[in-house]
Amino acid sequence: MPVRVLHRPADGPERTLATDVEVADSFLGKARGLMFRRSIPGGYAMAFPFDGTRTRGLHMVCVPFDIDAVWLVDGRVERATRLRAWRGYGRARADTVLELPAGAAEGVDPGDPVALVEEG
Repeated sequence: MPVRVLHRPADGPERTLATDVEVADSFLGKARGLMFRRSIPGGYAMAFPFDGTRTRGLHMVCVPFDIDAVWLVDGRVERATRLRAWRGYGRARADTVLELPAGAAEGVDPGDPVALVEEG
């Protein structure tokens, strides 16, 4: 079933961050993430759902392009930041982590609601 990512800020209109969402729901999918890809298209997101909330780290080893990373707890943003190609690293508490093309999470702030919505 198709999934999209919606940003619902309190001070502005709802907007779609991604319409093409890949859910990494296996151990291998979470371990590989975006490694070894040459790029990702606009409108794309990789979602990493986890059982429970704890500190989750993301690294950019073998990822040759910048991304925006968003850490969520119960559908609210804990942290949103740009991670640089090859050497970026980020950490925050999360039960879900999103990886998006660089610039896609512009204006996404801690505390904002962000949801993965199934369509159809």
